[in-house]
Amino acid sequence: MKKEKVLVTIQLSGGNDYLNCIVPWENPLYRDFRKHIKITDEEIIPLDNKLGLNPGMNAIKDFYNEGNLAIIHGIGYPEPNRSHFRSMDIWHTAEPTKVGSKGWLGQAIKEIDPNAENVVTAVNFSEALPRALVNQGVPVASVGDIDNYGLFTSIEDESKKNEALNTFRRFYTPSMGNDYVMDYLGKTGLDAVKGAEIISKAPGLYNSNVEYPNTSIGKQLKGIAQVHFANFGTRIFYANHGGFDTHTNEMVLQQTLWQQLSDALSAFFEDLKEHDTGEEIIVFMFSEFGRRVIDNGTGTDHGSGGVSFLLGNSVKGGQYNDYPSLDPDKHVEGDLKFNFDFRGLYSDILEDWLSVEAKDIVGGNFEKLSPFLK
Repeated sequence: MKKEKVLVTIQLSGGNDYLNCIVPWENPLYRDFRKHIKITDEEIIPLDNKLGLNPGMNAIKDFYNEGNLAIIHGIGYPEPNRSHFRSMDIWHTAEPTKVGSKGWLGQAIKEIDPNAENVVTAVNFSEALPRALVNQGVPVASVGDIDNYGLFTSIEDESKKNEALNTFRRFYTPSMGNDYVMDYLGKTGLDAVKGAEIISKAPGLYNSNVEYPNTSIGKQLKGIAQVHFANFGTRIFYANHGGFDTHTNEMVLQQTLWQQLSDALSAFFEDLKEHDTGEEIIVFMFSEFGRRVIDNGTGTDHGSGGVSFLLGNSVKGGQYNDYPSLDPDKHVEGDLKFNFDFRGLYSDILEDWLSVEAKDIVGGNFEKLSPFLK
């Protein structure tokens, strides 16, 4: 039986520093601009004779060598915004010029499951529900600790817990059909019950020899594996890996964050391989913006043009698009200039992976990259 394609999105919150993530190590301008926080030739993990990886990205390099990692250079949007909130909102809604009300993935979920028949078509493992998943009539299960997931988990007595759950159901059921607000609240409440009941079963169905790192992103990816292997029909997963707002102590922080993420992804794909489920999953990683070209002494401030990644056995690995020019005359107010619109990558993911029409979701037709194997 053909397996449905699945998307795992990992949000790199805070603004991942592009220059010290994908390092233009052969360019003398890099050393001129990064006088205090440059990565040395001895530390760098070379990709080729021009670019290299942050020293925390060893496992990422292994994926690249295997042909399973796509690096998308210079990604961003017109008229960059250096506010975390606004820039992330733009990425979440694919609306660079106005405040959007619908998430790009929320709209995709609506197309995949228009009648919301499966309350776990999308599962969020980040701390709060991201706007990317928000859309009217679209249920999204949000999971903190999957090993203790569910409603009323603090009630140890099983009969009392069942009584509380039944009360919860009765509270929401009468509200259905009264008016829009109550109907929405009622459906949301019942969806929460159903989602909790479904997902809470995943750990008990999980069996693996893979040991995940004991980090937040490690736990999130293990939870994603557990839900995926349980065959609940989840098509979209969301995770969050944060701390990239490196105004100070960047050298240690960024390397540590990438080491944690690299190790967690290595365990995740080892788990997929053990369960023979790697072909139908891709991982998409993005950050709201890059950072300033010139360091501030111990870190970097908010910038614009950045880098995104696609990872998976079905990804056509390699480097896509050109690295933005380091020539000061080509900078945008001290930032690397974006040269690829992120809505083109969204179009690739929506149309060529999730089989969803992209034009209405991203607001037009944009250049695509075709990063997937046929």
